[in-house]
Amino acid sequence: MKSALTIAGSDPSGGAGIQADLKVFQYYGVYGLSVVSALTAQNSGGVSGIMPVSGRFLRKQLSVLLDDITPGATKTGMLYSEAAVEAVARTVKKYSLANFVIDPVMLSSTGRRLAEKGVPSAIRKKLLPLCTVVTPNIHEASVLSDIPVRNKTDMERAAVRLIEYGARNAIITGGHLEKIALDVIYDGTFHYLRGRKIPGEFHGTGCVFSAAITALLAEGHSLLKAAALARAFMKRAFKRSFNGRAALRLFDL
Repeated sequence: MKSALTIAGSDPSGGAGIQADLKVFQYYGVYGLSVVSALTAQNSGGVSGIMPVSGRFLRKQLSVLLDDITPGATKTGMLYSEAAVEAVARTVKKYSLANFVIDPVMLSSTGRRLAEKGVPSAIRKKLLPLCTVVTPNIHEASVLSDIPVRNKTDMERAAVRLIEYGARNAIITGGHLEKIALDVIYDGTFHYLRGRKIPGEFHGTGCVFSAAITALLAEGHSLLKAAALARAFMKRAFKRSFNGRAALRLFDL
């Protein structure tokens, strides 16, 4: 069985973070490994508290695990501190981790900050040059690229900027656009995944999308194929959602 590692925050509601990532890995038949970067007090309505794991203990978790098991793909979610970013960067280099996916979690769907002020800069400098793909939504892409993202053209410009910062590939998800649901993929050429926009806020969708890509990369799919299959997976999940809580119904597909 292929394996995949998630380095992310814990979500007690199971709709996002490590819990959602592991459910996605299981859905795809990939053995899930996990390292906790932060504890949260949250439910499907929002985050009310965060307790970050120290950079030192994050490195400890990673080194003990990776001395034993090498994942076929690895993803990050919430990295609350610069120390966490540094711990992950050192680990990716030390163990030459393949298929490294960055989901740059910075804001919750309710607008709560999920990372310290210096984290975006640290991700740009230390993680983007190591990653196979970075998968920000338009708000995260705006922060990482320093380009305000409001439409398709802005998404394209931001994707190019992220490649200039060192990312091998960029996927900017457009679920927060006003009139359309459009994902922009840039690998030196632009590719587009379009769909019908579904009204509402959906808890954990960024985590789930990036986790699906991670699982599919671990299975050996190309990035473009993984992105297309992940988008189709999200479409099925949205159809089964209720009360804007899509992630809570992802796994009875």
